[in-house]
Amino acid sequence: MSLRLAILMTLAGALISLTGVQAAGTASDPPSIASCMTCHDDPKFVHKLGDGKKISLFIDQHAFAHSVHGGKLVCTDCHTDMVESPHDTKHFPNRLAMRLAYYEMCKRCHFPEYSRLLDGVHYAKLAKGDQNAPTCVDCHGSHAMTRPARPRALISRTCAQCHTAIAAAYVRSVHGKALLEEDNHDVPVCTDCHHPHDNSNPRAASWHLAIPQLCARCHTNKQMMAKYRISTDVLTTYLADFHGVTASIERSEKADPRAFTATCTDCHGIHDIARVNDRSSPVIKANLLATCRRCHRAAGPNFPSAWIGHYEPSLRHAPLVYAVSVFYMIFIPFVIGGLVLQILLHLWRVVVNR
Repeated sequence: MSLRLAILMTLAGALISLTGVQAAGTASDPPSIASCMTCHDDPKFVHKLGDGKKISLFIDQHAFAHSVHGGKLVCTDCHTDMVESPHDTKHFPNRLAMRLAYYEMCKRCHFPEYSRLLDGVHYAKLAKGDQNAPTCVDCHGSHAMTRPARPRALISRTCAQCHTAIAAAYVRSVHGKALLEEDNHDVPVCTDCHHPHDNSNPRAASWHLAIPQLCARCHTNKQMMAKYRISTDVLTTYLADFHGVTASIERSEKADPRAFTATCTDCHGIHDIARVNDRSSPVIKANLLATCRRCHRAAGPNFPSAWIGHYEPSLRHAPLVYAVSVFYMIFIPFVIGGLVLQILLHLWRVVVNR
């Protein structure tokens, strides 16, 4: 009986202790959103930073309620150092310090994305103290976050906050016009080529050599390209010519890969890609010589004629090249076959005369 009584007393004590913890926790529950909004609902509510600049602390409650976090998170889920109300005023020397104090809170829920961010060019700049380097909230927002890529055009507008000149070129390109004017979701946006979190340095040689495979993600998709009557042989024809063979061989890091090979963007452009029949396109016949001279400075007027483009040789496109290829397709097997026949006949004669 004494053992049973001891067990019951232990369980009762544990229950009382747990109840006490819950009661104590109830007394110090974190403030609700409504409680936080008593101050943060004022558009004039600002915080002065150490460098003298002011930052608004106003929160649009309606925008937050309709964000991806609305109805799922409360203020203190991210602002874990402000669980008491009223809370102590935080002092930050500048805006960067304030952003850095809170952006790592995102990794509590989004750790895979955060871990990829550590390999990106943005984080490398941030680690060096670059105050213009973006953090999570600079791209996704802070309190009015929407689902990624909704709307899809929002991605290029977000990147335009820092990459103004590049965004302006993209808007004028065949991809940008199709997206922004026609709402065409087949065309690439920034994050399709530059990963959203682990984005690499686009000036690296390894990046330059990977461009053909990057473009091939869309341009070898037969179902997609059929909509626009674009050939899906662009990658295979590129890899078969001099430039493609050189790019395939030179896969190692180089100081300046453009000195030895040309990839898609060297001829078609990078962010300002135009239609191949557009007068401004660098690959139409009228502009092709100038494009070739970017690398081949001594190229003469007939130099572009040596390149047949992305066409497979046929009677319609490059008939002479097609005729030569057909000749060799017949001639080479004929020569090899004749040589094999000669060897076999020689062996037969040796066996018969033995």
